[in-house]
Amino acid sequence: MATQTTAAGARQTRRGERRVVSNIVRGSIGNLIEWYDWYAYTAFSVYFAAAFFPSGDQTAQLLNTAAVFAVGFLMRPIGGWVLGRYADRRGRRSALTLSVTLMAAGSLIVALTPSYEAIGVAAPLLLVTARLLQGLSVGGEYSTSATYMSEVASPGRRGYYSSFQYVTLIAGQLTALGLQIVLQQVLSGSQMEAWGWRVAFVVGAAGAIVVLWLRRGMDESESFERAAAEEGAQGDGHGPARGSLRMLLSYPRQCLVVVGLTMGGTLFFYTYTTYLQKFMVNTSGIAKPTAAWINFFALVVFVALQPVMGMLSDRVGRRPMLIAFGALGALVVVPSLTLLSRTSDPVYAFLLMVGPLAVSSLYTSISAVVKAELFPTSIRALGVGLPYALTVALFGGTAEYVALWFKNAGHESWYFYYVTACVLISLLVYIRMRETSDGSPLESEARD
Repeated sequence: MATQTTAAGARQTRRGERRVVSNIVRGSIGNLIEWYDWYAYTAFSVYFAAAFFPSGDQTAQLLNTAAVFAVGFLMRPIGGWVLGRYADRRGRRSALTLSVTLMAAGSLIVALTPSYEAIGVAAPLLLVTARLLQGLSVGGEYSTSATYMSEVASPGRRGYYSSFQYVTLIAGQLTALGLQIVLQQVLSGSQMEAWGWRVAFVVGAAGAIVVLWLRRGMDESESFERAAAEEGAQGDGHGPARGSLRMLLSYPRQCLVVVGLTMGGTLFFYTYTTYLQKFMVNTSGIAKPTAAWINFFALVVFVALQPVMGMLSDRVGRRPMLIAFGALGALVVVPSLTLLSRTSDPVYAFLLMVGPLAVSSLYTSISAVVKAELFPTSIRALGVGLPYALTVALFGGTAEYVALWFKNAGHESWYFYYVTACVLISLLVYIRMRETSDGSPLESEARD
């Protein structure tokens, strides 16, 4: 009898684990499409910059597209607030479905907008509108996806499962780069600039249809259902409403920790992912197709490191990983970017990109789960989303613009020290923060 009971328990455990994997996969594929759409903008901006803005030198046109990229980030706090509140009140699955719909709409607008020569100033205005929609979407996607994956993950494996958020985030960028490389092989440079870049945004909008179907089959997280049931059993209370800003203000320390741990990590990440391709073309003098290949292979290594680092965090804890990132990140920025600015050798450029990305994986693999572990279920999506999105808008979203502004002003190296200073500030937060992981199920109440 004991043997049968043990066998039945083992089968139930395996079924539960398979269900966890199924939910993670469904959520992750949707996350991939979302981030593909987001990164297609920066991957193809070297081709469509001239289509949306008046003729001028390359740096000026890239500066304009970077400004629109930054504008999209300004919507991310609003997305983190609106969709985070929606996820805390109506459920994670519903919020994830809504976010991918908004992203698809933005991609379709970019794909169909005529050039500046055809419709004048309406072209950049429509581009801004599309990026605002996408910023709203991705602001809610990050927080809700981080919350969902951490809540459905098995106890003791949250770091590993949650790392797949960045696996698919980076895979979305890889998909955009991969499509760019394919199009570069089959189309001429003039065809890419004339219409080839539009293919990427059509693909993104079409992929959302598949995601909508997949996300309809996801389970709602048990943590959310339990919190909603408890609230319903207690009836109307006099405390702050679930998912409200008033409730979020009850956790000021956690919000400040999110801001501090995100600042250096997000600026470092966007420097070595979205901006570095432009840096190679515009500063190092590397050809556009070669820069795309360098980025692609470096990001393949980067994505492979995410689950490895996630598993490591389940063993050693989140805080030591973050401290290691802060220390190594502060040391690597200036020498790597300085050396990269002086070389056009593809192999050397690849090594100068992949090294800092390996350092970044210490942060990216666990950043989502660390934030989720700071907040209780009733405010988790908003708690993860709003302070994170505000910080990313200020530092990650402006990374390209600030870097190009320094270059345009003749002081490009000042940007290297700016990134270093932000990483050092985050390092101080990592040193002072408490460990968040204890291997138990994600709790309904946050720690004091």
